[in-house]
Amino acid sequence: MLCFSHMTTLTPTPDLLRELDEVNASFERATPLDILTWTFARFDDDVAMACSFEDLALLHMVWNQRPATEIIFLDTEGHFPETLDFARRTTNAWNLQLTTTRPGEDATAWPCGTARCCELRKVEPLARALSGRQAWISSVKRVDAATRAEMKVLMWDEKFGLVKVNPLATWSDDDVAYYLASHQLEEHPLWREGYASIGCAAMTMKPLDPTDRRSGRWVGLDKDECGLHEA
Repeated sequence: MLCFSHMTTLTPTPDLLRELDEVNASFERATPLDILTWTFARFDDDVAMACSFEDLALLHMVWNQRPATEIIFLDTEGHFPETLDFARRTTNAWNLQLTTTRPGEDATAWPCGTARCCELRKVEPLARALSGRQAWISSVKRVDAATRAEMKVLMWDEKFGLVKVNPLATWSDDDVAYYLASHQLEEHPLWREGYASIGCAAMTMKPLDPTDRRSGRWVGLDKDECGLHEA
C-alpha cells in the first residue's frame, strides 16, 4: 500500500478555481437540494458521496435526486455494531449503490487511537475509492467544530485531487433535526442513548460538554479531526 503522503493528486485549472469561487458566492444562501442539483448537473455520474451513516439527512437528499450515486462507507473495522447495523438496514431499504472500504494490511499495526490510525483506516481508503472521480460529496457542517468553521460549500480538495461539495456547510444541527423529523427518517440508534458525534467505538464517548457535540471524540488525545475534513 502506498503511503498517503506520497499519493499523486491532480492540479486544478485556473478556470475551475474561478468557477468554484463564482458559484460559491451564490451557494451561501442556497439550499442543500439546490447545491446537489448543480452538482449532478455539473459532474453527472462522476461524483460519489462519502457517508458515515451518522445521520440520514444528506444521504436521503442524494438518494432522492440520483439514487444510483455511489455511496462510500469507510469501514475502519472499529465501528459500533449499531453503526454497522444501521448502515446495513438503510442500504437494503433504499437499495443504495454502496461501496464499503476496508483498511489495508498496514493498518493492523495502528489500532484506533494511535498516530496513523485515521490515515490508514479512513484517508487512504477514501483516496482509493475516489480515484478517477471529478467530485465528492460530504455532510460536514461549519457548526460541527471550530476546525470546520471556514468550510466552503465548494472547494478544491488538494488531499484527494478533486472538487469537494459540502451541501450542509451552512446548516445547523437544528436544521438537520428538522429535516429528519419532517421526512420521518430514522435516527442513529446511539443518538437515543445520548451520543452526539459518532466515530469508532474505541474513540467515541457521550459528550463531556453538553454544548460541544464533538467533545466525546478522541478524549485524552490532542486531536480534533481524522484528516478528511480540514478546511
